[in-house]
Amino acid sequence: MARKESRQARAARAEAIFERLAAANPAPKGELKYVNPFTLLVAVVLSAQTTDAGVNKVTPALFATADTPEKMAALGVERLAERIKTIGLYRTKAKNVIALSRAIVERHGGQTPRDREALEALPGVGRKTANVVLNTAFGEPTVAVDTHVFRLANRLGIAPGKTPREVEDELMRVVPKRFLPHAHHWLLLHGRYVCKARQPLCGVCVLVDLCPYEPKSLPKTVAG
Repeated sequence: MARKESRQARAARAEAIFERLAAANPAPKGELKYVNPFTLLVAVVLSAQTTDAGVNKVTPALFATADTPEKMAALGVERLAERIKTIGLYRTKAKNVIALSRAIVERHGGQTPRDREALEALPGVGRKTANVVLNTAFGEPTVAVDTHVFRLANRLGIAPGKTPREVEDELMRVVPKRFLPHAHHWLLLHGRYVCKARQPLCGVCVLVDLCPYEPKSLPKTVAG
């Protein structure tokens, strides 16, 4: 950022930004395929360091036979690993998914918890994953900060921070409450398809006049 701004100024720009994003896409949705809160949790765990598209290639068939923690646990690590071997870190993810499935059965009666502390206590589940599940499955006003959200929050100057948690906390302060239910989806999709890390498509961006990022004509000078 060229200069340090007050939180009030950043909040005003955040409101204008989300008004534009909401007008362009009133009902944004994440791109991971799932059928219930449990399968969403599994899909998000599988998506770590892997594209949503890659995860979506394996989960429809997986969830057709294992859409509950009981059924998933019954698969076991080896059979699950075989089903997801096309995605990155599949062995570690298979171990985590089986472990979290067993934990949900044993600790929560087979029901995916809608409590942050309980979610983060599950194997392979961190704060970002918990936020996605709380927001998407249960409608909680949380903001999941992935690489796209982190980049945009800093690039747009609405929630500058050096860590995902700093960015998350600041977004929770500056984003108007009415936009919080969809905030991370708007930022994620905008970052994935328009405000890309190395070559942001400023020429087609609906936020171009609100964005302090410079120089817009030289995206190669920006590192993610």
